[in-house]
Amino acid sequence: MCGIVGYIGTKNAYPILIKGLKRLEYRGYDSAGIALNINGGVQVFKKKGKVLELENYCENKNTFSNIGIAHTRWATHGEPNDINAHPHVSMNGFFTIIHNGIIENYEKLKNDLTQRGYKFYGETDSEILANLIEYMYGDGKEVNAETAVRMALSRVVGAYGIVIMCNDEPGKLIAARKSSPLAIGIGDGEYYLASDASPIVEYTRNVVYLNDNDVAIITPNSFTLKTVQKDEEIKPEIQKLELSVGELEKNGFEHYMLKEIFEQPRTISDSFRGRIDPQTKEVFLGGLSEVMPRILDAKRIVIIACGTSWHAALIGEYLIEEYARIPVEVEYASEYRYRKPIINEDDVVLAISQSGETADTMAAIKLAKDKGALVLGICNVVGSSIARETHAGIYTHAGVEIGVASTKAFTAQVTVLTLLAMRLARAHKAIGDERYYAIINDLISIPDKINLILEKQAQIKEIAEKYKDNINSLYLGRGYLFPVALEGALKLKEISYIHAEGYPAGEMKHGPIALVDSNIPVVVVAAKDRYYEKVVSNIQEVKARKGNIIAVVTDGDGFLRDTVEDIMEIPKSDDVVTPLLAVIPLQLFAYYISVLRGCDVDQPRNLAKSVTVE
Repeated sequence: MCGIVGYIGTKNAYPILIKGLKRLEYRGYDSAGIALNINGGVQVFKKKGKVLELENYCENKNTFSNIGIAHTRWATHGEPNDINAHPHVSMNGFFTIIHNGIIENYEKLKNDLTQRGYKFYGETDSEILANLIEYMYGDGKEVNAETAVRMALSRVVGAYGIVIMCNDEPGKLIAARKSSPLAIGIGDGEYYLASDASPIVEYTRNVVYLNDNDVAIITPNSFTLKTVQKDEEIKPEIQKLELSVGELEKNGFEHYMLKEIFEQPRTISDSFRGRIDPQTKEVFLGGLSEVMPRILDAKRIVIIACGTSWHAALIGEYLIEEYARIPVEVEYASEYRYRKPIINEDDVVLAISQSGETADTMAAIKLAKDKGALVLGICNVVGSSIARETHAGIYTHAGVEIGVASTKAFTAQVTVLTLLAMRLARAHKAIGDERYYAIINDLISIPDKINLILEKQAQIKEIAEKYKDNINSLYLGRGYLFPVALEGALKLKEISYIHAEGYPAGEMKHGPIALVDSNIPVVVVAAKDRYYEKVVSNIQEVKARKGNIIAVVTDGDGFLRDTVEDIMEIPKSDDVVTPLLAVIPLQLFAYYISVLRGCDVDQPRNLAKSVTVE
């Protein structure tokens, strides 16, 4: 969750660290801090609030240093305040640490250290880790800082991405990771460290992604990689970044979220480009080619995901079962590992994650691998943990997504799942040529159709004006559009803080209809698909209770235009790919309501982009 940045080299570290924190602020923005080696000692500056608060606090202070670490926090242990903000300094001042993750056995470690005379000033598990390292270090005569770090981490249970400065070894940074991402950019006589590549890309294209249990020892002119368990050097794998600095800017949009909504015609196109043969229209998924025989022999596919990715997974379930005729189950990753699931060696487990670092999903992957299942990944970040831990997979091509509420990642995931379903259906001869070509051709047309929806943003903003002050809402859909209703409700609650719930439209009469009155807007995804008549009946049930209906409808639907209070139109398309269209007006609706309510669209309260804790 938290953002980590570090620099060591010949430049002034402070502006690099501040810029890096701003790039990583989507990972957490409860507090921020910087530690710099100034005049032979470590000085720490930290403040509750966003990075701008820290920047203002540091104004007119001496912040020149060639080495430093910085952190922007999403609070786990301890409320957001100046004391709990990172970096943390050990009791005797030997070590300064920034940490992303959770130390699960923190209470036992704290008790052990307390008995040895250590005192703690905050509420974080990270401060305990700093003191544990210092305890292992002693007075520095028996072991060096690197050894103390490795000894301490051998006693830690949990997840960590850490960067450490030692007062006795001022020209050095020590970094380590376990289940929490950490990348090291390699420059000319300098190194950059970060939770992901976004703070690194403008300085170097050469990057090393640390693996679990890796420990990196870094000076301005050397980079040594070992593991927690072994005091032996290992050769790092250097990768080339494909990210561009331009992708990290707003490019004239007021918010990243709006920019990312408008990028979807391109990102959907990028996600199927090169995977559909222009002449034959056959689907080719190179990342799965070596394991495709095993996928085709699968008795069952289990899809594991969280949040928005879980909603995409539901659409994938409908697609694969209907067209490939393979049984599919969709599981919350956060529940999967704890309920003793039945996993067979002829199962395929498919993990979906935007960041590729989602901790719950990673835990589920490890469980499935231990049981002998084939584990596949769908993620957006090259070099991420899920990309490396799965047997094979498919990258989406959504590009960097900075807005905390996911938009283009969702449609990219649905696009890839559609391609996978069609590839499996074709291989199993479970779909006829006419139906197959109709779906593929409509998928190819989706980017142009989304552009038509985006041209109507002003109309959607007008609807948002009418409903911005409501405190509750319901979202309804059927079939492929039920997960879209769930996603629309999630977007609204994430960024506007309005309570919103999504339901299958047919479930309304089994309880939720009790909530309907003239004060609650009901958003119905009512495109003209095979379920249209049933959805219209559900709309009439709501109307009979004086509910206000906002309907997502197919262009030219005169009946619903005359029946409901407000409509958001989408072009006609095949049922299978309609979710890619229907979600767009719901994203814009949530966006404009959030703006009109004065909410922080890109950094909504209590949330962070990459959920690296369980």
